[in-house]
Amino acid sequence: MPDLFETMQNMRAMRRLKPDPVPDELIRKILESGVCAPNGGNTQRWRFLVIKDRKIKQAVQVWYKRAFDEVVGPRYLKSNPPPGVTREQYNRQHAAVEYLTDHFHEAPVWIVACLEDGAAAPTRSSGASIYPAVQNMLLAARALGLGATLTTRHLLYEKEAEAALGLPPGVHSYAILPIGYPMGKFGPVGRGPLKEIVFQDSWGTPYQGI
Repeated sequence: MPDLFETMQNMRAMRRLKPDPVPDELIRKILESGVCAPNGGNTQRWRFLVIKDRKIKQAVQVWYKRAFDEVVGPRYLKSNPPPGVTREQYNRQHAAVEYLTDHFHEAPVWIVACLEDGAAAPTRSSGASIYPAVQNMLLAARALGLGATLTTRHLLYEKEAEAALGLPPGVHSYAILPIGYPMGKFGPVGRGPLKEIVFQDSWGTPYQGI
């Protein structure tokens, strides 16, 4: 098993995935890793929907692509590269995002991360009970040599996408993880320097430990 820190530093989002099937035993390992995560009060309100049915994925992909065409794509074209990323790297990222958009339904397996919210409306703290599980699953996929990425774009058309997923009332999706064997290679993630984002005691005061 690779070193944990090395895994995190090289867990590049994989948006180009092969259509080859992924064994159920690997998906099970990913899910088992997910439920090891912390969650509010250990209430374990998380629910995970594994999608293999191509028709369901195609129905969601319609809204996923519409969100790209209307919001995400234009934003990429207008935005400057994020910290730690060159213009060339950013253009490659945009191309990968566009590829995933067009081939979203071809990823062999989706894991839809959900919470049983019941009648309560989701709040800022709701994600604390599901996103740690999502990160655990991304780490597990990387450790198993599988490509994945965290995407929430379908939430721009939340009602339509969740209807296509067949979610019952009181259950909300928080992320979709398309999983498959990667076409490309894992590599270092592009991030800015810590000194620009970490403060000590008061906002804007540099952290002395860097």
